[in-house]
Amino acid sequence: MASCKKARIKDAAFRRLVSLALITVSGVVLLLILLRTNTVSNLINSYTNESSESFESIEEAKVSNTHLTRIPKLPLQNELSILLSKRNQMPPRNLNLYSKLAKDHVVIVLYVHNRPQYLQIVIDSLSRVEGISETLLIVSHDGYFEEMNKIVESIKFCQVKQIFAPYSPHIFSDSFPGVSPKDCKEKDDPVEKHCEGMPDQYGNHRSPKIVSLKHHWWWMMNTVWDGLEVTRHHSGHILFIEEDHFIYPNAYRNMQLLAELKSKKCPDCYAANLAPSEVKLRGEGWECLVAERMGNVGYAFNRTVWRKIHKKAAEFCSFDDYNWDITMWSTVYPSFGSPVYTLRGSRTSAVHFGKCGLHQGHNRNVACMDNGGVNIVVDEIDKVANIKPEWEVRKYEHQAGYKAGFKGWGGWGDVRDRELCMEFAKMYI
Repeated sequence: MASCKKARIKDAAFRRLVSLALITVSGVVLLLILLRTNTVSNLINSYTNESSESFESIEEAKVSNTHLTRIPKLPLQNELSILLSKRNQMPPRNLNLYSKLAKDHVVIVLYVHNRPQYLQIVIDSLSRVEGISETLLIVSHDGYFEEMNKIVESIKFCQVKQIFAPYSPHIFSDSFPGVSPKDCKEKDDPVEKHCEGMPDQYGNHRSPKIVSLKHHWWWMMNTVWDGLEVTRHHSGHILFIEEDHFIYPNAYRNMQLLAELKSKKCPDCYAANLAPSEVKLRGEGWECLVAERMGNVGYAFNRTVWRKIHKKAAEFCSFDDYNWDITMWSTVYPSFGSPVYTLRGSRTSAVHFGKCGLHQGHNRNVACMDNGGVNIVVDEIDKVANIKPEWEVRKYEHQAGYKAGFKGWGGWGDVRDRELCMEFAKMYI
């Protein structure tokens, strides 16, 4: 193990009440969409304004949508799902401002649900990242929410592409993957309640808002690596962050260095991380690199690693835990046959600031933050790349955390969720 001296630094959604009324006037069919909460009108306008093609009607979209014809086992899409699928095909924004990406760029993927106050903080932090204008930012949405959409559409500091999970439970109000009328709930007895569904290992039936966490992550991974024209040939690293990750100004430059050093300094490292695996830590402050277990804050890997992950689709989709990261730690990584390490610096370049989990905190009045904001100190050393290529690597060989043999927290027992997960793995094969 390399020795490291102490550095001299200071340490339903869209309910479908989306009521549809079809009115025929002089042979022209008008589609009226009455919304209970959000509206897709801005989404439609955005599509028509940015696309060179005229917007097809919902009925035409049903016929032309490639997912419906190519992958018949996926759930039948509703109108909003079809609309979002079409929007996913649009080119990135801001091409007039940033026509080319840097040769060694690391694509950034930000995946979000519906916490606008969190998202605004993340976007503000990204706007101050050194080198951000050189790359592509992909924002992956779990559901469609107008305020979240507006925040992303306001980004001007780099190329931006939005994608929307078209099979998110949050856009299916009365059918799977959302809640079906006959679905069992909580610990219902299917015989006694005459309901449908398979419980998890703890006897609980599926909750759409919970299973959407794992569905979104897996759909996003398959889509970004293999489905998008702008990334399916990308040979470098892709960095993944969430809507409650504050990104330091040096994060991008540090990640470029880590991606370059990984194979040379740490052959056992599958990925690179911006932050320690223990999210409460801010780093050791050593003058060396650190190899440890994979973290879930600001992690990046390349296509070779994705191929290994994709081959483990059956393990991922069958493990009874609604968390994608715990699923990876407990069953996917152990199946690789050797320890899986990630490489990082000894000072964090990203911080998890969310104070509550799942899909909480989206209401501005009850957002899970301190006094409605974050108070993260960014020192001068955090504003520039602070990783040195000549540093040695210190490896943590024994760490606490989820490992092979953990049975999972449940929430993923319904065969429909497992089958949908496997269908996502086949979308682009």
